[in-house]
Amino acid sequence: MTVRVNGRVVTPTGVIRQGCVEWDGDRITAVAEYPSVRDGHWILPGFVDMHTHGGGGHTFTTGDADQARAAAGFHLGHGTTTLLASLVSAPFPVMRSATEAFAPLVEEGVLAGVHFEGPYLSAARCGAQNPEYLRDPSTDELTELIELGRGAIRMVTLAPERDGALDAIKLLTSHRVVAAVGHTDATYEQTRAAIAAGASVGTHLFNGMRPVHHREPGPVVALLDAPTVICELVADGVHLHDGILTFTTATAGPDRAALITDAMAAAGMADGEYELGGQAVTVTDGVARLARDGAIAGSTLTMDAALRHAVDAGIPIADAARMVATTPARAIGLGDRVGALQVGLRADLVVLDDDLNVVRVLRGGSWVE
Repeated sequence: MTVRVNGRVVTPTGVIRQGCVEWDGDRITAVAEYPSVRDGHWILPGFVDMHTHGGGGHTFTTGDADQARAAAGFHLGHGTTTLLASLVSAPFPVMRSATEAFAPLVEEGVLAGVHFEGPYLSAARCGAQNPEYLRDPSTDELTELIELGRGAIRMVTLAPERDGALDAIKLLTSHRVVAAVGHTDATYEQTRAAIAAGASVGTHLFNGMRPVHHREPGPVVALLDAPTVICELVADGVHLHDGILTFTTATAGPDRAALITDAMAAAGMADGEYELGGQAVTVTDGVARLARDGAIAGSTLTMDAALRHAVDAGIPIADAARMVATTPARAIGLGDRVGALQVGLRADLVVLDDDLNVVRVLRGGSWVE
């Protein structure tokens, strides 16, 4: 049975001011003008969050399946119809157990995959990562995780200057796992070598990276300059100044800039004391920081809030919609399934009011209760 929703439809090519989206079952069957509609709500593709550690008081970082299901449900209520469960640096047994616990959720469709942010990261740029667990990349560990996950491992963030990083990147990409550069003190040349080896994502660009210098451009410039790399941006006004957000978007373009939440369990919750990767986190005025040194510890962001912040910063809504859906979907290899209001893709959409607050969420052709 064909079902329709009418309004201001945001497509990959622009806005249909008087439009409709139709679906039958779990697939979009039509996206078209519908002249009888007079404006109405905004209709955007379901959001795709390629980097989130939890939310609603629940975390992905412990590898607990019930926690993961609850965190995914929380973000679904904020319009995120596709997400990766991001873990932080941890001992290998935790990485194994998390892979075993989350693989069934990937097969079920609750999660789109697993993202290991670490432990193959720079101690100098570890941010809120636990320095006790940082180590050089291991192709043996990665091979075991890939085999154990049966397709669940979708992305791994590593620092390209660590011993064995280029071999790890080549291994990951040979198994269609995205290799991302992040938490790195790499030089411009080391980052370019990682990109040449197959790295295709910059993990929360600027944050946890050697800063730009006019005589040593570092990883930021190398990632921004590479046409094959998609750059993650945390649009919460804390991780990045709005001037950097708009500059980076203008430089990379919305097809190479992806908004993420980098959210931890405190997203959607009150200020207070939390935990991330075994480290104490204090949330004050919605900003999460490590108790030990004040380092930013993820965010309390949701994707709808990221969208609103980007639009308020001056990014056109059609571009922002690509940055919260189409671009991240392509970054993690799911652009042929989700991420756009396009015939044949999964019927995922978010209905927003004039202030870009979520009104309704559709996932796989069914309205979310």
